[in-house]
Amino acid sequence: MPGILSISPLVVPCLFTASRRIVRVAATVRGPRMSFESVTLKPPLHPTYDLKGVIQLALAEDAGGQGDVTSMATIPVDMEIEANFLAKEDGIIAGIALAEMVLHEVDPSLKVEWSHKDGDFVRKGLQFGKVYGRAHNIVVAERVALNFMQRMSGIATFTKRMADAAYPACILETRKTAPGLRLVDKWAVLIGGGRNHRMGLFDMVLIKDNHISVAGSIKNAIKSVDMYLEQKNLQMEVEVETRTLEEVHEVLQYASQTKTSLTRIMLDNMVVPLPNGDVEVSMLREAVDLINGRFETEASGNVTLETIHKIGQTGVTYISSGALTHSVKALDISLKIDTELALLVGRRTKRA
Repeated sequence: MPGILSISPLVVPCLFTASRRIVRVAATVRGPRMSFESVTLKPPLHPTYDLKGVIQLALAEDAGGQGDVTSMATIPVDMEIEANFLAKEDGIIAGIALAEMVLHEVDPSLKVEWSHKDGDFVRKGLQFGKVYGRAHNIVVAERVALNFMQRMSGIATFTKRMADAAYPACILETRKTAPGLRLVDKWAVLIGGGRNHRMGLFDMVLIKDNHISVAGSIKNAIKSVDMYLEQKNLQMEVEVETRTLEEVHEVLQYASQTKTSLTRIMLDNMVVPLPNGDVEVSMLREAVDLINGRFETEASGNVTLETIHKIGQTGVTYISSGALTHSVKALDISLKIDTELALLVGRRTKRA
């Protein structure tokens, strides 16, 4: 069914482990033709994000108030055609639901069919979807739809590799997303089999190094958070960043003496890079053993595709990596009217 999403069964426990105390908020996804009611994996929740507005902004950016002058000059207004979505690389496809929203924003009469769904693996040269309707409108929507889909597919492809390597730990992204595209980037992470970290500054307390420095100590920072949440009658996840084993001891000592809202301890840069490209994880493993399941744990820093398996074997609950979204390599996808010629050229250039 068009727009339906799926996920790898390997990472289902990571994806759907319920957050214990997180505040739930409703996403703003406006517009006809794509309600997400039948979508297996919906966009992440956000209280103010307007997905349709982001699509409209992208289309307006492309049109520049003038429209597609090339298409107006070369394509008869009433011509109807069929165009095919073509994978030019192997990878995880993502952004099908969003691409369909773009196409229907340009022209609600366009008919879209998909042979694959978000989260599926596609091979180079595969035609995985098609769109029928007015040629002019398909060409107008083409680049915006592909820009979203290529970026999301690149994120999902890399996330899948990282998620598989991290097991049994769960992979998280961070807030290091493209400005204005945070929900889109984090949606792609979900499709790739990862889990979302906090959406923004509003849905989770994350006590980081600068907060600790201003508060005077890690104990003071956690204590201030506990007092604030109690005064405001708020319940949400609370995480604190630790950088040394001494800080881990300080957090555990405070938690043993005081009722606290703390739910997770971040173990930052406790993975030490070695000259040969390997990493030393003895400090991270010692920190995990100290915590001994009293809190969720999250490893961050020096996380790569080469090191993540070793990190995941230390017993940490989560591994966070900004690279999932800040260093994304887009997956090469095209939309072609003359698919046979496109495949011929692709084979000649080794791109299909």
